[in-house]
Amino acid sequence: MSNVKAIEKIEPREIRRKLGLNQQQFWSKIGVTQSGGSRYESGRNMPKPVRELLRLVHVEQIDIATIKREDWEVVEYMKANEPELFKTLKKSARSKAKKAA
Repeated sequence: MSNVKAIEKIEPREIRRKLGLNQQQFWSKIGVTQSGGSRYESGRNMPKPVRELLRLVHVEQIDIATIKREDWEVVEYMKANEPELFKTLKKSARSKAKKAA
């Protein structure tokens, strides 16, 4: 099961509570108002971009404020033009992250 599928089944309220955040703290990190977040927590359909931001910020723990367009462009270039190098670097980064944890 992929992370995206898993996040669709996890309630945002459950994630927020596990992180110990109030609605304002939780939703503002992904650019959603407290009232909008409250509606999602009450069952309103969450758009895919919001769901993906929730996954990146609150599940994957990525600080999206540090990602720049040029970083994304480098990643996309490497995936398209240097797939083996991309795979090697990705594997190395994951291995290093596991050792640090």
